Amino acid sequence: MKEAYVLFPYEVFWSELSPFLETRGYTLRPRYRQGWVPDPNASGARLAELEDAIALPMRSCRMIDAIRASDGLLVYLKTIRSSSKELEICRYLSSEALRHDPRNHSVPLLNVIQHPTDPDISMIVMPFLRKIDDPPFEMVEDVLEFGEQILEGLAFLHEHNVAHWDCHAFNIMMNAAALFPKGFHPVLSDMLSDLTSSAKVLSRSSARVTYYFVDFGISSLFTHDSTSRLVLGIDGIEKTVPELSVTVPYDPFKTDIYILGALFHREFLHKFSNVQMIEPLVASMTARDPAWRPDAADALELWRHARSQAYTIQRCWRVRSRQESHVGSAIRDVWALVGSIIQTNSHIQ
Repeated sequence: MKEAYVLFPYEVFWSELSPFLETRGYTLRPRYRQGWVPDPNASGARLAELEDAIALPMRSCRMIDAIRASDGLLVYLKTIRSSSKELEICRYLSSEALRHDPRNHSVPLLNVIQHPTDPDISMIVMPFLRKIDDPPFEMVEDVLEFGEQILEGLAFLHEHNVAHWDCHAFNIMMNAAALFPKGFHPVLSDMLSDLTSSAKVLSRSSARVTYYFVDFGISSLFTHDSTSRLVLGIDGIEKTVPELSVTVPYDPFKTDIYILGALFHREFLHKFSNVQMIEPLVASMTARDPAWRPDAADALELWRHARSQAYTIQRCWRVRSRQESHVGSAIRDVWALVGSIIQTNSHIQ
């Protein structure tokens, strides 16, 4: 029997909570349910076919997937300090007054469950989300839609006095449920939940996805009458922000602009050769002097303008990797055109 088939120490926490979570309406995978034991005869190729042999990734040990019993929704549970600023901000952004605003792209807070024996620990329940490039961006329009949604969400956060302060690509995710009509496994995400075959995936052009900000662990929430909106600190994933300091206060709202600009540059301009319409805005967002950066509302309008000015054929074309040769690019363009024609005809029929 493979060592990976037994529970790892960091998984025991969730296994012990499984019966309690069931009483709260959330079911963990069989591996974590009370009474589960690994199959002593499982080994080799057969082990790879067993769903209950799939361990929770160690990098995600504070989070676990679950099924909401009331409707079968795939969700994430995340442990968090009950007194944390993160929980306060999540509650605020999911309040009745804000949750239904279509501009709100903060991850929905579906429920808060207090740990049964430790009042200092709570578990927040969120929709299960995927990385923004899983599956990969295919069309220029996919990139433009992502940018508009996430700038709209940032403008909403700033309008409501929240500076994310860590809006790196790792902390922006997407609800891609519409792309997977038969679902997917929460760990082996390219497979169906029962591992019987690969998960069918649709293109973003045929099924809308929604992008969300997650992880408000170092975010700031200011009151409407705050006399100062400056912060200190060098936390966060994006270390290229020029103004980060532990001694000189800076504006976290302009820092958010820089971090998103760096994301757009790293994930799009650096990778793709035909998204140049966003280049001027990205340059202004990543200006070294925060005073030269647009605010979130202005950045959103500039992005929308760049999107509207792009030709339709340009927006509907595939993203071209900067690693492609001229010949390879031409071949891929032909295949993309043929695929587009086939897809159009299938919709007509």
